[in-house]
Amino acid sequence: MPTITVNRKVFEKLVGKKLKEEELKDRISMLGTDLESVDKDEIKVEIFPNRPDLLSVQGFARAFSSFIGVNKGLKEYNIKKSGKKIIIKNSVKKVRPYTACAIIKGIKINDERLKEIIDIQEKLHVTFGRNRKKIAIGIYPMETIKFPVTYSAEKPNDIVFKALGLNQRLTAKQILSKHTAGREYGHLLEGLNLYPVFRDAKGEVLSLPPVINSEETGKVTKETKELFVECSGFDFEILNKCLNMIVTSLADMGGEIYSLDLNYDSGYNKQKQITPNLNPVKMKLDLAYVNKILGLELKQKDAKKYLERMGFGYEINKHKGSENNESGEVLIPAYRTDILHQIDFSEDIAIAYGYENFESIIPKVATIGSENKLNKFMNKIRDILIGVKLIEVKNYHLIRKNQLNELMLLEIQGIELKNSLGEHNTLRSSLIPSLLKNLSENQHNEYPQNIFELGKVFCKDNKSKNDTEITETENLSVSLCHEKTDFTEIKQILDALILSLGLNYEIKESEHISFIKGRIGSIIIDNKEIGIIGEINPKVLENWNITVPTSVFELNLEKVFKEI
Repeated sequence: MPTITVNRKVFEKLVGKKLKEEELKDRISMLGTDLESVDKDEIKVEIFPNRPDLLSVQGFARAFSSFIGVNKGLKEYNIKKSGKKIIIKNSVKKVRPYTACAIIKGIKINDERLKEIIDIQEKLHVTFGRNRKKIAIGIYPMETIKFPVTYSAEKPNDIVFKALGLNQRLTAKQILSKHTAGREYGHLLEGLNLYPVFRDAKGEVLSLPPVINSEETGKVTKETKELFVECSGFDFEILNKCLNMIVTSLADMGGEIYSLDLNYDSGYNKQKQITPNLNPVKMKLDLAYVNKILGLELKQKDAKKYLERMGFGYEINKHKGSENNESGEVLIPAYRTDILHQIDFSEDIAIAYGYENFESIIPKVATIGSENKLNKFMNKIRDILIGVKLIEVKNYHLIRKNQLNELMLLEIQGIELKNSLGEHNTLRSSLIPSLLKNLSENQHNEYPQNIFELGKVFCKDNKSKNDTEITETENLSVSLCHEKTDFTEIKQILDALILSLGLNYEIKESEHISFIKGRIGSIIIDNKEIGIIGEINPKVLENWNITVPTSVFELNLEKVFKEI
């Protein structure tokens, strides 16, 4: 988790109140952050990943001031129109398709403030931006820029500029190999024929996102009075949230926020946007749910008091016919990214109420814990397979879509994440691609490589009782990888396993494009298909860059468990 180091004098000025050291330590810890240290000059705080809006001294001070009751409620920011434009070309659509931008005027920059600006940029890059994979942030001095600014994608050799910290002009391709930032972040542009670039109206390069700014147009100094801020990436809503965190922090430094018109080429769903958008999002509060979760009996006025201490706005709506018939809507600040569900309101209300104020109550129901029977069964499976000299591996439930499809010669729709935080964006529907990934990445180790995994797979199920319509199943997959492995050997492992479980099974010949034709079968127990076994198609192995034969089987363990 990221740690921020806060200048104590700056922090106390922003908060609007000085607290005694012991009270300061207590309140910081109770806000939901981890306090590392406090002295007369600095405060060090560890920020949890769900609150990137606290990664600047201004954001942290804003939340703390509200929490201790100095400046409660939703903080409003004024946005003025700049009348300036950003032109987004179609060429970036398949590269890094979106941007969100703003202008900040009237900011006074000194050494401390310059450090704060750099800190928030880098902290958001590493955390919310997933080390620039998801979001790239550029901050520029307005004095060097002529509008309109154009965001486009060009051939690497056509992008020539003096990168930040260099004295010579280089092509984008050269920057990736010669500049420190190029070597660190160049992999994010790997495989692209066109690179994203910001240029001003004079054609001067502002930056090569997500790598580096220009030395001539992108270097902020103590003489800078106005800033141009841009965030580029793959999801406009996420970029807008990131921009909101930055501009509100800069506004708290004394700057004035100005909007920009984003004009997209035809081909985008929305051809015009205005950023930033600091309007709060309204969400109805389910107070009955909150009270059930927290074990309290809060009224609407109580909820209002506690939510305002956490920086929210709250509107109580009275219904006709009864004074007590009330409901409320929470006004969520535009820079908060962590409010998705009523449970998030419950957490913030609990923080404002004070965890130290909850009464400890012994439950009225006494229970004796026991291990889940399916887990006991899976541990038995684990012991059997380790007994035949297999090595257990454990993989993530998420996988790249192409690893589930193209590399396996399949066309599975898959269950994709709506707002993926990285390239692993699809829930796996089989364990076999995960095992092939393990084998592909461990070819430097000696063979044989005989491995297994017990883990969850996911499939879309319209009859599922949960609201996601997704069914999770515990599966087992075994993979043997060496020069002499074949169908017979993998079947011997299956024989040993099924015999140890006291079951009988048969193999029915079948077809599957990921396997060699004639060396693939369905595993049947009591006339129910519970798995698949066979030798992997050489074309699949080639896709994974695996150079030796591989045989596998996969079982639905929950179906096997039911048979037992």
